[in-house]
Amino acid sequence: MAQSDTELKPNNQKQKRKKLYSKTGFYYSFLTIILIFCLIQIGYGAILNVTKIIAYQGKVVTLQNLLKKAQARNEDLKAEKKVVTSDNSLEGIARNNLKMAGEDEVLIIINKKVEEPKKKKKKWEFKGFSFKKEKKQAEPVGNIYIPQEVVEE
Repeated sequence: MAQSDTELKPNNQKQKRKKLYSKTGFYYSFLTIILIFCLIQIGYGAILNVTKIIAYQGKVVTLQNLLKKAQARNEDLKAEKKVVTSDNSLEGIARNNLKMAGEDEVLIIINKKVEEPKKKKKKWEFKGFSFKKEKKQAEPVGNIYIPQEVVEE
């Protein structure tokens, strides 16, 4: 019986070692899969963040260009405001567009000759239908005259 006990012990130990190795092998393979999954997630997040950074940098450049254009337009408007609000330009607008005169001045307005409309021939008309073409008359739009020469006092 002594020989059979010694023979069983190495086999029994081998089986225990196999079970232990299979358990640790399973744990290692499970941890390897988890680590690979984590690496994939980290890589995906890094790629996503890099693409967002590139897109935001493009937007920043676009907005900076828009800001420069807006600032240039603002400067132009400020210069135009100075021109329009000066005394000479206001006087020019009043004289030319509003038909005003200064003190000790006489205002002479020359009206253009207005042509009388010609008589139109009557066109054929049927019940509720006519061959006439109706034209809409455009209303004259007054343009404001701003003199080019401005002398600031």
